[in-house]
Amino acid sequence: MDIKENVNESILGKGNLRFKEYGRLLFFAIPWPFTRYELYDNDFVIVSGFLNIKENDCYMYKITDVEMTRNLIQRIFGLSTILMYTSDVTDKKIVMKNVKNGAEIKDFVLQASELNRIRRRTINTQNIGFGMDIDDADDIQ
Repeated sequence: MDIKENVNESILGKGNLRFKEYGRLLFFAIPWPFTRYELYDNDFVIVSGFLNIKENDCYMYKITDVEMTRNLIQRIFGLSTILMYTSDVTDKKIVMKNVKNGAEIKDFVLQASELNRIRRRTINTQNIGFGMDIDDADDIQ
């Protein structure tokens, strides 16, 4: 087995490229090359810019929820906007605007994020008692 294959199978490597999508113009769904989204098994990468290139990564296990919306014009041209809620430090919300294959991408991100949380043995917790007074917590049993 090759070292590169070991890295792709580990939780530290990006994994295999599953989707490569460009942000598109709303009308006629023409690819706009200044924003590129790359979805790997373990990583999500946004590359944006023309003269100055910015690359932003988010591990899949940090994505906690995914939402897809489609307005009328997006539906006409087969586009979607995908909103991902993360526990990432740089971006709490990641927006993939005007992308094709929205439903497939959304399903992939949901499944890959859950699989990566299981592989890394991480969990998401909810603040059930957030905002509750400490004195009130003694009454709960």
